[in-house]
Amino acid sequence: MVTRSISVLGATGSIGLSTLDVVRRHPDRFSVYALTASTRAEELAVLCREFRPKVAVMADPEAADVLSKLLADLPETRVLGGLEGLCEVASTPDVDTVMAAIVGAAGLSPTLSAVRAGKRVLLANKEALVMSGKLFMDAVAEAGAELLPIDSEHNAIFQCMPADKVRDPAGAGITRILLTASGGPFREHSAEDLRSVTPAQACAHPNWSMGQKISVDSATLMNKGLELIEACWLFNTTPQKVEVHVHPESIIHSMVEYADGSVLAQLGSPDMRTPIANGLAWPERIDAGVAPLDLFAIGRFHFERPDLGRFPCLRLAAEAFEAGGTAPAVLNAANEVAVAAFLEGSLCFSDIPVIIERTLVATAVEPANSFDIIFAKDKEARARAREQIGLLTV
Repeated sequence: MVTRSISVLGATGSIGLSTLDVVRRHPDRFSVYALTASTRAEELAVLCREFRPKVAVMADPEAADVLSKLLADLPETRVLGGLEGLCEVASTPDVDTVMAAIVGAAGLSPTLSAVRAGKRVLLANKEALVMSGKLFMDAVAEAGAELLPIDSEHNAIFQCMPADKVRDPAGAGITRILLTASGGPFREHSAEDLRSVTPAQACAHPNWSMGQKISVDSATLMNKGLELIEACWLFNTTPQKVEVHVHPESIIHSMVEYADGSVLAQLGSPDMRTPIANGLAWPERIDAGVAPLDLFAIGRFHFERPDLGRFPCLRLAAEAFEAGGTAPAVLNAANEVAVAAFLEGSLCFSDIPVIIERTLVATAVEPANSFDIIFAKDKEARARAREQIGLLTV
């Protein structure tokens, strides 16, 4: 049995902690080389004492100083800070597997470093692929990296496809991808009720345990919009061949339709340890610590069409993908700024898509010919989104 050496980017987040829980169950299969976090030095210190990584990285340099003091009696763990440290542990020859679970645009550079180094990259950071699309997938091909999707929906699609036809779905006789969505906590709210939604309510997802940003994205359906774009790049398809189905039970994680009328579905409890274990051990199957699925207790499944009137973020994402170039990067940047403003109480929940759409209109689309262009457009879009929030709240 080969032991895989892992760097966990975003170790203190929900995906990182779930990854470490799976690793904890299989000490003979996995060793932790590096753990990273953004600002939660105290939490990362606790994890370092358990897993004893060779390197620990804080994205925030000041937090790295705090971590160094907390781990002063743990000389075997080297502490680094900043983006350079993140990229180092993602690309080092001492690692063969990288869990890319840094939230948002901040995850693009280290995830790209892992790709360029030819690693097995477990992609939980959808924004990296949303922002850079073709450039990212070209880098995967050029480096011979192994890209395995960890989002539950994309992992489900991956499991329902022949492994050698992931980039050629038509060649496998695949006609549609049926991408499921929980619908979030407000799928039955009226448009008027959505205006009074609080951050606490938006972060209380009915099925999944997630961080604040992705919980809000789930509530606005922007998470599904980003996943739509991600699916198009991962599986070499278009939004016209991806149909979103709201499935409140969150048991069917996605489906793939074939030309003969067959529809293959991947089912499981709403627990991220399942797709994480699938990616860590692929093509083998290992225990993830997830309770068996009780279909008798669930009883029945429900499906609804998404309401693009009340939840326009899904439409905006599809339009950004069709516009191409830097439009998806602008979409992502505007969403991150709008969600942050909502969480801090300076923007109404219903105005999140308003800010995104206005930012898309105000920001010129350019060909996404280089990562420098994408990073520059990301910076420009964030500034324009802040301007739009200021105009809206005056």
